[in-house]
Amino acid sequence: MNKDEAVKRVDELRELLIKANDAYYQEAEPIMSDREYDELMDELIDLEEKFGLQTPDSPSARVGGTITKEFPTVEHPVRLMSLSNTYSREELDDFDKRVQNILGHTNYEYVAELKFDGMALRLRYENGVLAIGATRGDGRQGDDITANVKTIRDIPLKLKNDIANVVEVRGEAYMERKAFADLNKQREDQGESVFANPRNFTAGTLKMQDSGIVAKRPVRFFAYDLLIDGQNGETQYEKLQKLSGMGFRVCEHYKKCADINEVHDFIEEVGKIRKDLPYDTDGVVVKVNQDEYRDILGSTSKAPRWAIAYKFEAEQAETTINDITLQVGRLGTITPVAELEPVFLAGTTVKRASLHNEDEIHRKDIRVGDRVLIEKAGEIIPQVVSVVNPDRKGRSEPFEMPGVCPACHEKLVRLEDEVAWRCINPSCPPQVRIRIEHFASRDALDIEGLGSAIVDELVSNELVSNYTDLYELKAEDLTPLERMGDKSA
Repeated sequence: MNKDEAVKRVDELRELLIKANDAYYQEAEPIMSDREYDELMDELIDLEEKFGLQTPDSPSARVGGTITKEFPTVEHPVRLMSLSNTYSREELDDFDKRVQNILGHTNYEYVAELKFDGMALRLRYENGVLAIGATRGDGRQGDDITANVKTIRDIPLKLKNDIANVVEVRGEAYMERKAFADLNKQREDQGESVFANPRNFTAGTLKMQDSGIVAKRPVRFFAYDLLIDGQNGETQYEKLQKLSGMGFRVCEHYKKCADINEVHDFIEEVGKIRKDLPYDTDGVVVKVNQDEYRDILGSTSKAPRWAIAYKFEAEQAETTINDITLQVGRLGTITPVAELEPVFLAGTTVKRASLHNEDEIHRKDIRVGDRVLIEKAGEIIPQVVSVVNPDRKGRSEPFEMPGVCPACHEKLVRLEDEVAWRCINPSCPPQVRIRIEHFASRDALDIEGLGSAIVDELVSNELVSNYTDLYELKAEDLTPLERMGDKSA
């Protein structure tokens, strides 16, 4: 094959792979098998490398492979502001009154959209091609993670409609619940630590240094805002429709509302369906539809006055505290934990909840055997809200922190200016385990395969007691361990 033939074949492969990608991710109607897709991608990569035909908008850019030691910081041309939160109908009505008072009329509309529980991204397109993908950061500047962003299949590398020289798009990267559960199960099986929620897994993935690993993880993306140099006057509703035409996935659950009452109706509708959605949503974002009014409304130092986030109240459940156990942290902090009668709450079965510290237990008067109300803080971390039956007869004695560590039985200490009790024994096994896990983690030495289960085996079998022992290990020391064959060792 000569170069002219290669150019022609590369163009054919790119067109076919782009169609296949759109059919799978945008329309959910695959036109080829995964194996066929992979074979065509391999052929494309081989031809691009052999004849020097790589371009930044080629589907091959989604495979990743770039290694980044650190992410450069980029300035955002327009600040990415956070939103003020509201939790009640009355507070949302107050927001509407403020909008009305500033504008001096009611000739405005709202667009209500889902609030996604993920990671905000800013995308910059130059001449229709993706040039920068960045995190929100502090709103004024963020990390340039372009190589990782290019692996997200929902994000077009080249816009279908090149409408301006420079186009800025904002949206949310997220992970669907099933994909999150499957990945966590996989990590657990491999002895690696699991993530607390899809949002953390998404953020952790997009800040990884190897884009090849990022490409293998099912991160999704919804676009929700569009900024074009020299253009204004468009409505939010028109922007969402234009984003779809440019090749972006836009969440179908949004509505143009004539007034705040229609916003309330939309929130009620979302409240009924949100548990059935494949991704997490913790509320509804309400935006003034007309761009012309946004400039008049302006913003505070932290948030725009033309938008607000309505957050759903945390779901609660009632259960029984079967026991209060103690957990030892990496720095020796002793955290009391409520062992609960299993109860289904906000999508998962909850068996444990942090009680934070001794003072918090006494403040809420939490005792073993109590019926308690629990909720997920931010719909993530289970916590005990209150005791349901504090006046019942026959309650157990109030909780008292034991004087010694539950793991190593050394004496606990509590500093005057702290609420936490600590074990200060540096050889305390749980502390040793957690320190070694931290030492091996991605943000430290990034030792692949050395997850919590393997560390637990190493410490339990007295093969390591500190970091330096890792470097004395031999393969024959490891092969007898559970989950550790010759190859893993």
